[in-house]
Amino acid sequence: MKITALRVYQIDLPLREGRYNWSNGNFVEVFDSTVLAVETDAGITGYAECCPLGSAYLPSYAKGVREGLKELAPHVIGLDPRDLNIINNAMDAGLRGHLYAKAPIDIACWDILGKATDLPVYTLLGGKQQEKVALYRAISQEDPEMMAKKIDGYRNEGYTKFQLKVGGDANDDIARIHATREVLDRGEVLVADANTGWNRHEAARVAAAVAHLDVYIEQPCMTYEECLSIRRRTARPFIMDENIFDEAMLRKGLADDAMDAINLKISKVGGLTKARLMRDICVNAGLAMTIEDTWGGDIVTATIAHLAASTPEAFSFSATDFNSYGTVDFAACAPKRVDGFMSPADAPGLGVEPDFDVLGEPEFELRG
Repeated sequence: MKITALRVYQIDLPLREGRYNWSNGNFVEVFDSTVLAVETDAGITGYAECCPLGSAYLPSYAKGVREGLKELAPHVIGLDPRDLNIINNAMDAGLRGHLYAKAPIDIACWDILGKATDLPVYTLLGGKQQEKVALYRAISQEDPEMMAKKIDGYRNEGYTKFQLKVGGDANDDIARIHATREVLDRGEVLVADANTGWNRHEAARVAAAVAHLDVYIEQPCMTYEECLSIRRRTARPFIMDENIFDEAMLRKGLADDAMDAINLKISKVGGLTKARLMRDICVNAGLAMTIEDTWGGDIVTATIAHLAASTPEAFSFSATDFNSYGTVDFAACAPKRVDGFMSPADAPGLGVEPDFDVLGEPEFELRG
C-alpha cells in the first residue's frame, strides 16, 4: 500500500458560547481547523484534523498546519502509511520541528492502519482499557461570579471536573479560584489553569492564597524553570502542559519531580505515534494525564477518545469533548458526550466519516 495524495480542507468552527478566553487577554471566537484526507492506492483513505488554539498559545497557527502539509507531502507520498515509524522518520527528516503540522499525517495513517486491519484505533494503541472516558469542562475566563455560576449548567451536562481559566490579574484569579471552589460538591475536581499567564511572583502569590483549597495548579508560568520553582513552593497537586512538548521534556520533568500530572495534547507532540510513547512512559512512571488536544471538532474528539480509551483509567485524569464546544458537526459517528463521559466508535480506524457536504471542496490537493 502506498500514499498517493493528500487532500486538505479548511473549516471554521464557531463556539456555542460565542467566545473562549484564556490567559493574558487571549481569546478566540471562531476556530480555524484543518481536515486532512490521506489517499492510498488500495482505495483506503485516512482522515485527521488539526486545530491550533489561535496563534498566541503554542508555536503553532492554523495556516501553518496547511503550509506544513505542503512541505511534508513530498516526503510521505509513495510510502506505506502502515509503516508508522518510517512515516514519522521521513517527516522529521524533511521538516525540523513543526510537530503540529506532522500530527494530521500521522493520525490519518493510524486511521488507515485500523481500516486495513479491520480494527479500531484503540485496539492498535494497546486495547480498550475504559468503556467510557471521563471528561472535564473548561470554564472560559470571566468575572469570578460568572465563572462560578456556569458550573451548575455544566454539572447538569454530567461534568464533575472543571478546568478554570486563570492566568490574568492575580487578585482576580484568587477570587476566581475561591468562588468556583465554593460552589463545587464533594468529589468534584477543580483545576486552575494559568496557561503560562503568571509571572513567577504572581504565581507564588496565587499558590499561597489558595494553599488551603482543594485545587490543582496547572502551568502557572511561561518557562519550565519558573514552573518548577512554583512547584517546589506549593503542596497543591501540580500539572504541566505547554512545557511538556516531547519525550525528552517528559523524561526531564519526571527526573525533576516537576509535576503530578501532565496535559498530553496529541497534535502538540506530533500525533498518535509520539503521544502513545509518552502515554506509556507516563503509565510506567505512575503519572496521570489529561488526554486532549489544542482544539478541534469531530475528528480531533474521536482521536482523543481512542487514545484515552486505551489508557488505564487510573492514569486517565480526564479528556475533552471539543465537538461539544462548537456549533458545526462535520463527521458522522463522532463521539458524543453522555453524562460527562464519551466513548470511541468500535468501527475500524477512528470510526468517523467526514461529511463533505459540510466540508465543501478541498482547499488544495497534493499528489505525487
